Amino acid sequence: MSPTVSAASSSTRWVQLGLGLVAMMSISSPQYVWTLFTKPLQTSLGVGLPAIQITFSLVIVLQTFFSPLQGYLIDKFGPRLLIAIGCLLSGAGWVATAYVHSLTGLYLTYGLLCGLGTGIVYVGIVGLMVRWFPDRRGFATGMVAAGYGFGAILTTFPIDTMIKASGYQHTLVVFGCILGVVGAVAALAMRMPTADDALPAPAVMSSGKSIGPGEMIKTPVFGLMFVMMTMMSTGGLMIISQFAAFSRAFGVADVVVLGMAALPLALSIDRITNGATRPFFGWVSDRIGRENTMAIAFLMEAAAVTAMVLLRNDALVFALLSGVVFFGWGEIFSLFPSTLTDTFGTRHATTNYGVLYIAQGIGSVLGGPLAALLHDKTGTWLPVFAIIITMDALTGLLAFFALKPLRKRYAAA
Repeated sequence: MSPTVSAASSSTRWVQLGLGLVAMMSISSPQYVWTLFTKPLQTSLGVGLPAIQITFSLVIVLQTFFSPLQGYLIDKFGPRLLIAIGCLLSGAGWVATAYVHSLTGLYLTYGLLCGLGTGIVYVGIVGLMVRWFPDRRGFATGMVAAGYGFGAILTTFPIDTMIKASGYQHTLVVFGCILGVVGAVAALAMRMPTADDALPAPAVMSSGKSIGPGEMIKTPVFGLMFVMMTMMSTGGLMIISQFAAFSRAFGVADVVVLGMAALPLALSIDRITNGATRPFFGWVSDRIGRENTMAIAFLMEAAAVTAMVLLRNDALVFALLSGVVFFGWGEIFSLFPSTLTDTFGTRHATTNYGVLYIAQGIGSVLGGPLAALLHDKTGTWLPVFAIIITMDALTGLLAFFALKPLRKRYAAA
């Protein structure tokens, strides 16, 4: 800890990190346990799966494409009220869904309310952490981003059990109330750091500038970061969205390894590594620099995807390598927001990240459909993997050879 940091300030910021984790975990279930509700919703509404799945797409689109506006509101009015409202909106989306009897109602409750609510909370907490931890931005943003993924681990089995015992409607009401209130209570104890909070200096290259989104989007640095995050997001979501399909195509999905089928084993490993990578590589980047860490992580993913394809007929190797693939992808949610704040400052950090976070939305829109289209056109998954490997390797090289010198020049200007 820097000698300029008071014990009170140090304690306060770790409390803020803990509160951020709680709020993030409270809004993770609408995305990560959605699959548990699809079948009962189909039966209740009497519609097909494609129509039901539009709800999930709405959650992702509203969460990401509205993030600049959500970030602006948080920067203007502060995180406490807005994040609390986001948590309550997310919980209310579940409660209201329990009483809908049409697809339109489902889209307006689960899709609209949960999408807007989770988006406010996600960008708000990331924006808060980059302010409280200038010396550990990568680690702090990685921790709360991991909380978003890990939160559903605590709720998946209880929700599944309650659906089977009491029905999906009762489950939505109970967990919607619990998660909404827990998140809102945590949010009401959050605050921005003030001049009285003696915080340490940034640990890695920082420009010292304070740039808003209007000026930021005109810079080559932001343009390059946006393209890089879009490529990484698209490639990762091409794998996530079609993982079960290509594991079956490779003939390994149902092969029993280590006492269970390769597909659920791989998915279990992937969830762990996709969460653990966020604070880990964030921590690494606080020590060796953002771009150096990006190059290592992204090139590692390219190598892991290559090996996974070449050794795709070995079920155990396939499952283990899939974990390495996700370990090389999930850190985009810690490295990009910390790099962005290092470059453009903290004053507009939440709004700025909201703009960059649109890259994740583009990836979510392109990833799954593009992978499926390529497979349908070619009859094989190999072209899909070729594109993923190319984007991973290119992004890793761009981080070291383009983004690093570009940020140095921008910081010195």
